[in-house]
Amino acid sequence: MSIADGLSRHPVRACAAAVVEALTDVASVPVELMSVEDKGSALVELDEAERVIAALRLRILASSSDVAAELGARDAGAWLAHRTQTDDGPRRSDLRLAEALTRRWTRVYDAMAAGRVNRAQAHVIVAALDELEAPDLDPSLLVRAEEHLIELAADFAPKRLRALGRRILDIVAPEIGEAREARALELEERRARDETSLRFHAVGGGLTRIEGVLPDAVAHRLRTYLEAFTSPRHDAAVGGEGDGLPSHRKRGHAFCSLLEAIDPERLPRHGGDATTVIVTVSLESLRAELAVAGVLGADEEPISAAQARRLACNAKIVPVVLGGQSEILDLGRASRLFSPAQRKALRIRDKRCRAKGCATAATWSEAHHLKSWLAGGKTDIANGILLCGFHHHRAHDSGYEHAMDSDGDLEFWRRRRSARE
Repeated sequence: MSIADGLSRHPVRACAAAVVEALTDVASVPVELMSVEDKGSALVELDEAERVIAALRLRILASSSDVAAELGARDAGAWLAHRTQTDDGPRRSDLRLAEALTRRWTRVYDAMAAGRVNRAQAHVIVAALDELEAPDLDPSLLVRAEEHLIELAADFAPKRLRALGRRILDIVAPEIGEAREARALELEERRARDETSLRFHAVGGGLTRIEGVLPDAVAHRLRTYLEAFTSPRHDAAVGGEGDGLPSHRKRGHAFCSLLEAIDPERLPRHGGDATTVIVTVSLESLRAELAVAGVLGADEEPISAAQARRLACNAKIVPVVLGGQSEILDLGRASRLFSPAQRKALRIRDKRCRAKGCATAATWSEAHHLKSWLAGGKTDIANGILLCGFHHHRAHDSGYEHAMDSDGDLEFWRRRRSARE
């Protein structure tokens, strides 16, 4: 750079040119020969130089609305993105940061210009201070919060600094931090409740899509409940097909199991009676391998007789067996279902799902009649066996057969259809 050029250029432009020239001079220097100490020091010093250069560029960017106006650009960030062939989003984000640093949070800018705060940290600090800013907050607390976050930047990377920024009022003003957080949480919870929704969309093929937006606390509770059903399948089952399913499918199956486990006696009264799911099926269909039953509702939803037989094993779902002219032959009764004491005895005896190769714990398994109650099987320990939800479905699946092996486990195999089927 000539002396004339140096005199004619603005000091900032001259500085930029000098920096580029200095960097160009060392671009081909063999850095591999640097000592360990020199490499380490150079990395830290260059990082500090980047911070100082970034601060200067942000300050100029904040005052460059006239550049955008002169050249017809939307704003200085958009113009710079076009001029330097960079993405528009990050440049406009820089513009917002630049305006915040030069107009409101000048202490953060000074720290960045001194090399004490990097650009990512500056973004985090500004976001925390913007969130904290409110008409009812003493301005002196904002100053203390800004200064403290700058101090924290010396020891914490942006991710950790962001977490500290959310709690900064607890640090600089604990006497009001908790109350302010409580108000914020109340507003957040009220907004979450207002936006909570659940939609059901029948998509055909026997499936309904459920779309929901839930408050975080409720979603966490639901996830915890579902994991109670799915976690045993993660652990160790060595042979069950259900154990190879992806997580989203396991959660779907777990949701089905969770609904079946709900005690209707604890639900709101519905039509003067406990909320009850009633499955209707004819005696002829119930005994057939392939037949249809129905779940009573506004419209009777069809299900397979095999599904109805499986539901008859579980409490809280009432099977109604119909004869001719829809005459009720049998209304599900308590003797059909294993008692809590019997279920405990089965857990002690079986210790796990008794499907061959399945390691699902007894806690997560269901009591199943070896000989169907409808076929005369008794509801007693000798006629009971524990099966996990997956294998309980399989036991009632007409596409499979099963038998007990010499170890007392149920072994399943796909049923071979006859030529007539």
